[in-house]
Amino acid sequence: MKIGRVRVRRLHGTIETEGRFWEERLVRPIDIYPDYRKQGPVEGGEQIDDRHLKISADFLEIHTDDGAVGIAGPIWREASHLILAQLAPILVGKDPLAIELLWDQMHRLQVHGRQGHMMIAISAVDCALWDLKGRVFNQPIWRILGGPTRDKVPAYASMLGYAVEDLGKVKERALAYKEKGYTAQKWFIRHGPMSGYEGLKKNVALVRTLRETLGDDYDIMIDCWQSLNLDYAVDFCSRIEECRPRWIEECFMPDRIDSHVKLKAKTNIPLSGAEHEYTRWGFKRFIEKDALDILQPDIYWAGGLSETLKIAAYATTHDLITIPHGHSTPIGIHFTVAQSPIHTPYQEYLVKWNQLHMHFLKNPLWPVDGHIRLPSAPGADMDLDPAKIEREEDVRV
Repeated sequence: MKIGRVRVRRLHGTIETEGRFWEERLVRPIDIYPDYRKQGPVEGGEQIDDRHLKISADFLEIHTDDGAVGIAGPIWREASHLILAQLAPILVGKDPLAIELLWDQMHRLQVHGRQGHMMIAISAVDCALWDLKGRVFNQPIWRILGGPTRDKVPAYASMLGYAVEDLGKVKERALAYKEKGYTAQKWFIRHGPMSGYEGLKKNVALVRTLRETLGDDYDIMIDCWQSLNLDYAVDFCSRIEECRPRWIEECFMPDRIDSHVKLKAKTNIPLSGAEHEYTRWGFKRFIEKDALDILQPDIYWAGGLSETLKIAAYATTHDLITIPHGHSTPIGIHFTVAQSPIHTPYQEYLVKWNQLHMHFLKNPLWPVDGHIRLPSAPGADMDLDPAKIEREEDVRV
């Protein structure tokens, strides 16, 4: 069996919404500049009216010469181009089950692609190869990995895109997701250092509202999306420490490792992050400096499932928690259920992004009662649903 074809399909469809899909955006590092700070939501899709969001998504397919197919996606358009232009030529004709060999060859050819879009391209290929391997052996990926360690995993509801300025809506949504069975929620602050004390007070009010609404025996997490500096982060943490967040996430851009170390020395709130870091070598920097308590590699960015497994294995030798960034439930669950529950206690479930990313799947994997249950289909169950595809084209280079 050899890889015969590498294909990227660009799919177009429509999601039904109740009002505007993206109500608010998170704070961004570039918000230190006023022109960017005042921008509204910039996430995916085109809201054509209050009931419909037009979306497009690229899906990678790796075909073998005997008819097997592995699928990954959605993937970024920049990564689609790199897969077809730079990776496909070294994949065609190779054994698709030799995943470690193919990863190593792709990585070693990309001496200028150790991070960013090139690594995201490698990640997509790796995830598609794992899907293909499961299909070839007619087993879910978790079984090939040696799992399961449990039959379901608690998901935390990641509330990116929901309104955070209207605290009445915050209370309403927080209670609604608690009633759905979620035992933890993560919310995203809207303001950074250049919004001054007024923005700081709004961030603090969000955290206090969540604690008062959800009660003491409930995990809340706060995401800062790389957008703080050290003195602001120290001040913010001191003001919300009484609310006992389960963690505070990505306070700084990933290369500011020393800032993570300094903040960790000044707060009792656990620190999480590194979703925008790549490969085991990138995570090694955080681990060696004891900069984080929870590591959050993205399976579709950090090097694929193969590399995330290596990152997590190294993390366990330091007794660290690894909970991957969670916009890709179908591949994430296979990683999670192959880990010890003490080292991977939750799976992130980005509510709105998963709705977008699983829209075109024939069998989307939704949480039930706040838990993601063990899948039984071969591979990662990434079959696409023709009924949801309004039009499509093959991506070319």
